[in-house]
Amino acid sequence: MRDILGIIVCNMHDDLVPQLTANRTLGSIPFGGRYRMIDFALSNMTNSGIYDVGLVPSKNYQSLMNHVGNGQEWDMSRKNGGLSILPPYAGERGVYRGRMEALYGIREFIKASDAKTVAISDSDVVANIDLRPVIKQHEESGADITLVYKRSEVFREKKCAALFFNECGKLLDLYLNPELEGTQNIYLDIAIIKKPLLDELIAECASKNEHSFVNSVLMQKKGVLNIRGYLFDGYCNKLTGLRNYLDASLALLQPEVRKSLFPAERPIYTRVRDQVSAKYGENAKVSESLVTDGCHVDGEIEKTVLFRGATIEKDAKVKGCVLMHNTFVGEGCDLQWVITDKNVVIATGTHLAGSEKYPPYIPKDTVL
Repeated sequence: MRDILGIIVCNMHDDLVPQLTANRTLGSIPFGGRYRMIDFALSNMTNSGIYDVGLVPSKNYQSLMNHVGNGQEWDMSRKNGGLSILPPYAGERGVYRGRMEALYGIREFIKASDAKTVAISDSDVVANIDLRPVIKQHEESGADITLVYKRSEVFREKKCAALFFNECGKLLDLYLNPELEGTQNIYLDIAIIKKPLLDELIAECASKNEHSFVNSVLMQKKGVLNIRGYLFDGYCNKLTGLRNYLDASLALLQPEVRKSLFPAERPIYTRVRDQVSAKYGENAKVSESLVTDGCHVDGEIEKTVLFRGATIEKDAKVKGCVLMHNTFVGEGCDLQWVITDKNVVIATGTHLAGSEKYPPYIPKDTVL
């Protein structure tokens, strides 16, 4: 789709998982043993034929740059268009405060594109979304803005936006972080918008010192613009906190979730790393777990996700955990519902126990 420009904002919602974003963008958060959160947004773009994509980070984006490189894995290493990492905009108040300020910082990049339409996405959603039917509906309906949403349960601890439409399908109202229960229309932070209109809105928000797409555009313009929704009915998990990260990670152990997220016709691409296959010792016991390349397991793991290079020594027991790259678990350890960042060493005989609701997090390079 040469007439579509993709924009991915990489640092939105960093505050929801401050433990995981202390030294990286939300888009750089490792997920599912071998992926990063940005892989889903980027793959959704390239699988939909959108090859001109700009990434907009704000801070701590070295790991993001290392991961995406020149975009080759997503077929975005091109002479014309392709993948662009756009330097963060820092105004009088520092790095951008919201999506509209982020877009203002790359306004000239957007103007220079020949695209007629812009697809804007954050990197907080684990989903495999074909954007082609979204764009088709957007064009056929004559909408100014089309919002992708999911019918989902809302809990009070979740931070999200609930959308309400009238009988004609136009946006009627929007509740931000609603104290609602039951199934609602949850906005997935993916929007399709006409490029000329986007430029007008960027200029208007800048002149009024407004920075939020939800507050300054959707809420204020819902009665003026033709804002419509597109219902995504596939599997989706929106990252809203550490507990939710654990839930989304362990959900990958369900066959139906993996089938929805990783269909053969729409793969999720990631940076290729050549590593040896996982190695299992004579004492290894593995059940309902995801073990990736380079792991060494000689202990017992259950309902656990192991990232590349993780080691579980003999007589160690690990249950309900997410252990990132090169985590080392010594002999006789007992871990339950724990999240470790990269290069964590857990010494022999250590016992750590959390719960599904309150998983403890061990920072990168920690030695216990």
